[in-house]
Amino acid sequence: MEKKNTANIGFENEIWDAACTLWGHIPAADYRKVIIGLIFLRYISSAFEKRYQELVEEGDGFEDDRDAYIEENIFFVPEEARWGKISSASRSEHIGEVIDDAMRAIERENPSLKNVLPKIYGNRDLDKRVLGEVVDTFTNRIKMDDIDASSDLLGRTYEYCIQQFAAYEGVKGGEFYTPASIVKTIVAILKPFKNCRVYDPCCGSGGMFVQSARFIEEHSGKRGEIAVYGQESNSDTWKMAKMNMAIRGIDADFGPHHADTFFNDLHKTLKADFIMANPPFNLSNWGQKDLKEDVRWKYGVPPAGNANFAWIQHMIHHLAPNGKIGLVLANGALSSQTSGEGEIRKNIIEADLVEGIVAMPTQLFYSVTIPVTLWFISKNKKQKGKTLFIDARNMGYMEDRKHRNLSDEDIQKIADTFTQFQEGKLENEKGFCAVADLEEIKKQDYILTPGRYVGIKEVEDDGEPFEEKMARLTSELSEMFKKSHELEDEIRKNLGAIGYEI
Repeated sequence: MEKKNTANIGFENEIWDAACTLWGHIPAADYRKVIIGLIFLRYISSAFEKRYQELVEEGDGFEDDRDAYIEENIFFVPEEARWGKISSASRSEHIGEVIDDAMRAIERENPSLKNVLPKIYGNRDLDKRVLGEVVDTFTNRIKMDDIDASSDLLGRTYEYCIQQFAAYEGVKGGEFYTPASIVKTIVAILKPFKNCRVYDPCCGSGGMFVQSARFIEEHSGKRGEIAVYGQESNSDTWKMAKMNMAIRGIDADFGPHHADTFFNDLHKTLKADFIMANPPFNLSNWGQKDLKEDVRWKYGVPPAGNANFAWIQHMIHHLAPNGKIGLVLANGALSSQTSGEGEIRKNIIEADLVEGIVAMPTQLFYSVTIPVTLWFISKNKKQKGKTLFIDARNMGYMEDRKHRNLSDEDIQKIADTFTQFQEGKLENEKGFCAVADLEEIKKQDYILTPGRYVGIKEVEDDGEPFEEKMARLTSELSEMFKKSHELEDEIRKNLGAIGYEI
């Protein structure tokens, strides 16, 4: 099971607890914006202050030179927006206005943040005394002596808060948050490398990019050694992703604004090395009637009532010659034959693009309980004409009564299985994994449900002869039936005693 530094867990919880003091003091619609905005403001101000002190100590007079910050991927923070100014006003009734002015000043100095930062702290419905207490907590608890370590800590806190918001907001939370275990599984299988192009056409809060950068960093690379491209149709979520990337020090191109990926593809010429996505499940009314002649539908026009195969084909369209896709889809896409979906799936399979399918456990999402599957689509597959199927439905552990999680060991086992398959060394494991060729998939009518290929795990032999076990179980069943009849007679007798017959 994944282990975290307990001090960091305490830190994350403390920040979240501080944030929760605002419940009831602010409109629910603004709550998430207020908290993530404060985390962002605290971070960029601290990063700026550290760089400012370095420049002062160098003595060359560049501490007010914006380029000296930009070259280090640090936002320039004007004096009126620095945390010292904000913290000194925490007990003022004008604290909300001070924060809003700070956000505006940062946007003026940093064009990439224009119209991104929340400016709602002066809202009359927000209790300024409670807001000041949260500012004090951020001031006293978040120390920035080591900005590199602290940025990761703040980044994780940002991620933690997004996760908590997803849990609280239920179905709506699924619009901006993909469970970490799913993202980690996709990244562990795809293994993004240095200087690659990573794309997510429905990027939410940017979790796929965070994990990709972390993977590269953990494998002797640097966080900034990937080119990130994303798109998001929801305005608030687009802003959240922009702030998430800034906190993480990831230079990302999310386009100049939020936009619908199907109608306004902001990265039309992009050919990505890795595409990772969690598109909206079974999206209807996505605009098919106006896009029937679109160049992206190489394998068939997706049905108007479901965008699953529109997302898949959009991603294939943006793949580089050796590119790979990892995406999450509802299980219906594995077997649906309605409205031409079966034919599209067949064409994609016949093009030898489906490298692997992983059936995931239920209850991984905060927003929905339906089972989901990970699809891995690759150009120039290592194992030509073959597809790996993994049934991971029984993996993971319940982290609470409602939600399941995958441990690091679970994720590694799935990733290692993919590696063995790609190297031609994998042996089928009944009930868990199997390799099928195109002919086998054709016999299954191009249905990709992993259970059809991996089968059922054989029950371990307990050493009891079949005849003896059958006799014992039959005897036990007969005894149960006998007791059931006796109980039924007793109930009838008692009901008869009170003049009621059945």
